[in-house]
Amino acid sequence: MVNVTFFGVRGSTPCPSPANARYGGNTACIVVDRPGGGRDAEHGSQPIIFDIGTGLRAYGETVAADVDFRGSAFVTHLHWDHVQGLPFFLPTLRSGGMLDIYGPRAEPGTSLSESFAGFMRPPYFPVTIADLKGDISFHDFASGTVSVGDATITAAPVPHVGVTNGYRLDWAGASVAYVSDHQQPDGQSFEVDQGVLDLCRDVDLLIHDAQYTADEYAAKCDWGHCTVDYAVHVANQCGARRLALFHHDPMHDDGWLDCLLGAARRLAAPDLEVVSAYEGLTISLS
Repeated sequence: MVNVTFFGVRGSTPCPSPANARYGGNTACIVVDRPGGGRDAEHGSQPIIFDIGTGLRAYGETVAADVDFRGSAFVTHLHWDHVQGLPFFLPTLRSGGMLDIYGPRAEPGTSLSESFAGFMRPPYFPVTIADLKGDISFHDFASGTVSVGDATITAAPVPHVGVTNGYRLDWAGASVAYVSDHQQPDGQSFEVDQGVLDLCRDVDLLIHDAQYTADEYAAKCDWGHCTVDYAVHVANQCGARRLALFHHDPMHDDGWLDCLLGAARRLAAPDLEVVSAYEGLTISLS
């Protein structure tokens, strides 16, 4: 059994408000763990995290203070909404906490570690990586596979604005693909990048960018995202068993997201289950 829990589901910027109370207003952060299998006597908790947006702070509050945290985070890219939770993550504000962060270089010649050091420093932010009491390690990871315990994580480039990874996790017989930000082809083409299809092929759960309606996309077709319709198309094409709509636009309140979910379900293949991600949702895969 593998549990996938959503702690942040928004794109672009945090947007907490009464109108967003059911879906939540934190930015991208998903935690994958195995019930009873994420702890051991030596290392404590060992989850796998996808993106470390503001939802990471909420996740940190669920980690017991007496546990020596050990986890691995896979960052898709370095836009603010995907990284700004790190200095507020309680387990790495305490000594004994360990976090390995994997992700692509934002530009040639600049490592992931150097990029984080560049934006987590005065005058942009008062706390540096070195000020955090936990042990944080950075790993440049643009493509290929890496093992975390008995889980395998595969990275592949995804069309977006700037260098961006998508990820696939295979663990305990379950598979999850995470494509948080995906540039839809302009015009009438619904062609899907072959690398994305290969990454997502036959997964149990596809977590996919679903930021825009068709009208919104027409006005923002070069902003690096896609429509809800395109997310369903990708899921249908790759043979995913379940689709979680993700990276919700900050302008979409609870009622609007309910409407988009209904529209997405009408487009889904008969054997595709569609859900809309919200904070606190846990999807269990066996």
